[in-house]
Amino acid sequence: MFEDLGSFISKLESERELVRIDKLVDPNLEITEIATRSILENKPALFFENVKGSPYPILINSLGSDRRIELALGRHPTEIGEGLLKLLEDLNPPNLKSIWNNRFGLLKLLNTRPKLVRASKSLFYDEKPDLEILPALKCWPDDGGKFITLPMVFTKDPISSKENVGMYRMQIFDKLTTGMHMQLQKGGGFHYHNAEKMNIPLDVAVAIGTDPATLLASITPLPEGISEIMFAGFLKGKRPKLQRGKSININYPTNAEFILEGILRPERRRQEGPFGDHFGHYSLQSPHPIFEVRKIVRKKNPIYSATVVGKPPQEDKYMGDAVQMITKPLIKLLKKEIVDMWSYYESGFHNLLVVSVDQRYSLEALKTAYGILGEGQLSLTKTLVLVNGNVDPSDKSSVINEIRKNFVPKIDFHLLSKTFIDTLDFTGQALHKGSKMIINATSFGEESNKPIAVALPANINTIVDGLIETRLVGKTLLVAKTSHNGKKVLKSLINHPLLKNIKIIATVSSDIDVNNDTDLLWGIFTRFDPSLDVDFSELKFNGINTVFDGVMGIDATWKDGYPKPLEMNEEIIRKVDNNWDLYWK
Repeated sequence: MFEDLGSFISKLESERELVRIDKLVDPNLEITEIATRSILENKPALFFENVKGSPYPILINSLGSDRRIELALGRHPTEIGEGLLKLLEDLNPPNLKSIWNNRFGLLKLLNTRPKLVRASKSLFYDEKPDLEILPALKCWPDDGGKFITLPMVFTKDPISSKENVGMYRMQIFDKLTTGMHMQLQKGGGFHYHNAEKMNIPLDVAVAIGTDPATLLASITPLPEGISEIMFAGFLKGKRPKLQRGKSININYPTNAEFILEGILRPERRRQEGPFGDHFGHYSLQSPHPIFEVRKIVRKKNPIYSATVVGKPPQEDKYMGDAVQMITKPLIKLLKKEIVDMWSYYESGFHNLLVVSVDQRYSLEALKTAYGILGEGQLSLTKTLVLVNGNVDPSDKSSVINEIRKNFVPKIDFHLLSKTFIDTLDFTGQALHKGSKMIINATSFGEESNKPIAVALPANINTIVDGLIETRLVGKTLLVAKTSHNGKKVLKSLINHPLLKNIKIIATVSSDIDVNNDTDLLWGIFTRFDPSLDVDFSELKFNGINTVFDGVMGIDATWKDGYPKPLEMNEEIIRKVDNNWDLYWK
């Protein structure tokens, strides 16, 4: 495995998975446009050697393909999760025989413990740090400034001393300060919360540019208290080397290209953002902690590592898919009935999760669903779809077919209103406040419902005012593009007698390509809140319980109050168009 970022770059280059670009490029928008197009065209990783305004080169899209993910990990991500699951299952409960049979796996686990070493003599300590010399990206036209987009943030709980590594975007305010977009439900956010209660500053180290295993470990949603650095050691098969900070009481990797040492003071916040996020829209300004830099530690010729997030697909598609392939087998330790699960990158991951379940008794799948919605990062899920254990959750066609066969709204639709949602989800009633829904498309002990024949009228686009285009997906989901009021159009559609055999109807805005599956999933699942935007053709009350029935409708149109979707400005598009061939010479 790779000792540092440089050795990984060498491997990518030898495998023809990296291209060096020596043309002068601007970190203000231009690199974003190049990187985004490169993902769409399956281009290699990009190494920009000549960056305007900075002496440092930029590496981007280093993990932006399935092939590069496998090179980074040395094997397919599923092999890692399955191997760890087998080891843990074999050792439960531990005995002499199981320990001996799994001795090599245990030795590997022992090699995950970080090793504290002396600081490398090859590192440089900038006593007068200047953040503005970093080639940080302004990714989208309305971003609030330049952002560090791939930081590994190291913190320690001031109460328990447990360490955490997370990834939180950082807006550069000036030479010495940045924003720290910590979300309370993340490990670093908990540490800062505890420091504030004690009225003490929180020591923080930010690593930029490490080996790929450490990077992937930093974004892995591990159970609280499990060390990301130890997990990085497991991925690499060797003990990670750490050194103690010079101005802070935090240990960080010796192999990082840059380390920012600093603190977060209690009760100090500043407006951060807007920022073009992985939901494909801007996340709006909000107050976040201020990171004060004390020292910058760097290699002699450091490489700045960055990524672009935005409307999918981007590099985070491959990173997120790899992480869930590694971790999803481990959920079986908690819930034996789960066969498989898949979060869809097209929805921003958290907005659509499909889980396949082998039910041992009636409605066990529903019990499982409620358990999942209270489990770590899975609790951020907005739409949870349950299918039978023989169904591949990542197969969109199979999932939609199960909904067609098994979903009966009055039994199988469950709404969780007035609950906690993802910080980045802008569709709810307020920050962190929204709703979730469960669609139960499983069957237990009974024959699947014989699907009702569906025949759309020949004049489908004219039966309701405001329709631009329609698409019927799997004889189950009717998508209706409209330029009119989405709710009004939806109401007319779900109550139209010619559409009564459709399971689900969704209205989307005119910017959505209904014939592109990625665009379609993005356009639906990032733009609705279940309690505000889901309707049914039949609503009844059984006591205080609402009974949903008939045709289900989802108003997924863009609404007033939503942040703008991300679009690159025309000047940058023309610039990249004109220089496209020159980048690759």
